[in-house]
Parts: sequence; structure tokens; C-alpha cells
Amino acid sequence: MIRHIVFFSATHPDEAAAIETGLRRLGNIPHSTLFEVARNLKVDPLCDAIDVVVYAEFEDEAALAAYKAHPLYGETTRQVRPLRELRFSADVRVS
Repeated sequence: MIRHIVFFSATHPDEAAAIETGLRRLGNIPHSTLFEVARNLKVDPLCDAIDVVVYAEFEDEAALAAYKAHPLYGETTRQVRPLRELRFSADVRVS
């Protein structure tokens, strides 16, 4: 299984909601076994720059690649990219 975790910070605080809404569209891509988008609670003072988190699980690298190749992924990226300042991503294999 692959865990796909992505952290976003908004260019302006009032754009975090638009980022969250845009990223939720990715849940319509059929290749993940679990897909969640949530706002960061910002309870860690060292991590207050992160506004939105995407967490998804995929059976394998092929499913993750298919997810990223889906047209909706590209559309969403084009919509969200101008609203975000930072994006950090990790793909982790777990057993």
C-alpha cells in the first residue's frame, strides 16, 4: 500500500477554503482506496504554515500513477496552484 500525504499553505489565509474545496474534487478520481482532505488544526506552533492536508491510500504505485495521470488531477492542479504558497508531498510504502 502507498500512503500519499500532501501539505498545502495558502498564499493568503482567506484562500485556504478555496484550496480545500478544489482539492476535494480529487476524491472523484477512482484509483484511491481512501481519500481525505482536511484543514490543519494548527495546534503545533512550529507547523502553523500548513493550511490544508490531503491524505490518500493506493494499492500500489500503478494506482498512484493512474491517479496522477487522470485529467481531473491536472485540472485541479491548475486551479489550486495559484492559490498556494507551499506544497510538500510524500509517498510512503507501508505493509
